[in-house]
Amino acid sequence: MRTKSDKARFEEIFMQYFSTVRSFAAILLKSEQEAEDVAQDIFVKLWEEPDLWKENLPKNYLYTMVKNSILNRIKRKNLESNYIHLQINAHGQEELSEFEDPLNEMYREELHLLLRLALEQMPGKRKEVFEMSRFQKLSNQEIAIKLNLSVRTVEQHIYLALKDLKKLILIAIFLMKF
Repeated sequence: MRTKSDKARFEEIFMQYFSTVRSFAAILLKSEQEAEDVAQDIFVKLWEEPDLWKENLPKNYLYTMVKNSILNRIKRKNLESNYIHLQINAHGQEELSEFEDPLNEMYREELHLLLRLALEQMPGKRKEVFEMSRFQKLSNQEIAIKLNLSVRTVEQHIYLALKDLKKLILIAIFLMKF
């Protein structure tokens, strides 16, 4: 049974972090509805495990919970999709391509999630320069002009961003092997 002080502490945590958790999930999922579901699931889990929040709830722990919850959703969706494909195949209605690997989509989704997480963790200017370079396809010169930076500074931001992403990809590849 929870005490009044437990309920008050949880309400305080909920009010302080719910919108942040929901916003972070929305950035990763690109869906407000799914982000709302993830945030609600996380706070239900927190309510069920008071030892996690009675003393101090680290913000990084919440971000880890969001990331894990989203990865679990992706895995669950892929399992459901695979099951549907198997059911279709069992009834002879459709054949999967011999080259189609159901895990590839899951790995692709996880890598996209890791990329979005990595981008969110980058310092503001580095992230902005990298996104302009890779997503908007602007040249280093164009970025330098738009952001009032030297071309060398733009190059340095891109170099550091790629260095961070390479580390992340190597870790992801290592983890996928085990």
